[in-house]
Amino acid sequence: MLKIGLTGSIGMGKSTTAKLFAEAGVPVNDSDAVVHDLYAGEAAPLVNAAFPGTIKNGVVDRQELGRQLALDPAGFKRLEQIIHPLVRKREIEFLAQQKKAGADMVVLDIPLLFETGAEQRVDVIVVVSADPQIQRKRVLARPNMTEEKFNMILSRQMPDKEKRRRADYLVDTGHTVEAARKQVAEIIADLKKRIAKEETSDA
Repeated sequence: MLKIGLTGSIGMGKSTTAKLFAEAGVPVNDSDAVVHDLYAGEAAPLVNAAFPGTIKNGVVDRQELGRQLALDPAGFKRLEQIIHPLVRKREIEFLAQQKKAGADMVVLDIPLLFETGAEQRVDVIVVVSADPQIQRKRVLARPNMTEEKFNMILSRQMPDKEKRRRADYLVDTGHTVEAARKQVAEIIADLKKRIAKEETSDA
């Protein structure tokens, strides 16, 4: 089973691209969705213990957590030590389920793929990218987003140029969704050829 690592900086269109892979029939494990789920479940008391006052109605309040992290950027390390092992556990469960179901390829949607060394766990890397002006416009249009917050997030992410250099495939989302869909279809077709080739050589 081929593991595709999907990544891209904030505002580059990674979530849209993940949906395009899913629509094309490739199972996707979405790290952001997993974190969302964990914040409403098993991670909530752990996060609240490390960042008091971040729970509201049993769920981690992302805005309050973000406020505390802005005041204390060193807290990101503490948060990662809580969240990453739980996300990894879910990822292992997802891979086991898909292998059992007979999937020939899966997508692991990992925002900080390079930053956390997760590239070691995947077979190919797809980087989602767009023009920096498009990225900035998209991100600053989000609710509760400020220039300061945007710059803080960017400072924690590997520069887009470096991600592009390390990619096996690129998806440019700076145009239409249809254009991105076509790129995704081409990547899947190419990977299917690769899988078929490997199966032939293994036979």
